[in-house]
Amino acid sequence: MRHPPDDDAERPAPPPVFLERQSYRRRRLNDAARLLPLMAAGLFAVPLLWPLEGEGADAVPMSSAVLYVFTVWAALIVVAVFFGIAVRRWTGREVQEPETR
Repeated sequence: MRHPPDDDAERPAPPPVFLERQSYRRRRLNDAARLLPLMAAGLFAVPLLWPLEGEGADAVPMSSAVLYVFTVWAALIVVAVFFGIAVRRWTGREVQEPETR
């Protein structure tokens, strides 16, 4: 049977419990970017739940549905642009400030 060494100097230091702020924010930004297509699919599916024009007074006119779809489409483009800008900012910081260990 082998016994662990008594000298603490031979053991490697345990990894830090918490992530650095930059890497944590970068990971959350990546998570949000991965959820964007799912959110887009959900938003584009909302008009499918609206009642049709022939079903009664609660019906949503086709013009409102088309306006909704193009508004969601434009909003998703704006959100994607903001994600692109944020990614450029984070990669720019990493290039300027290399990690030191």
